[in-house]
Amino acid sequence: MAPGKAPAGHFSILYFAAASTFTGKTSEHLPAPVRARHVFTMLEERYPGIGDKVLSSCAVTVNLEYVDIGEEDAEQQIEEGDEVAIIPPVSSG
Repeated sequence: MAPGKAPAGHFSILYFAAASTFTGKTSEHLPAPVRARHVFTMLEERYPGIGDKVLSSCAVTVNLEYVDIGEEDAEQQIEEGDEVAIIPPVSSG
């Protein structure tokens, strides 16, 4: 479910699967602008332990484009109104 439009000065973040379970939320709004590499830091401050338990194996999208938070995309600026998604791995059998 989409979180709705972010309030002024914020971006939307969507949580899927284990990320949603860990945070107890499907979405929220966080202050913008922020560098992509700082999103995980912000989440760790809000949800201690999420880094090791969830984020270390997640895919991340910004406005539906996959980004690599730990590499070349780390300096990407997340702007007001952007949408970030935290997508843990899924498996099927």
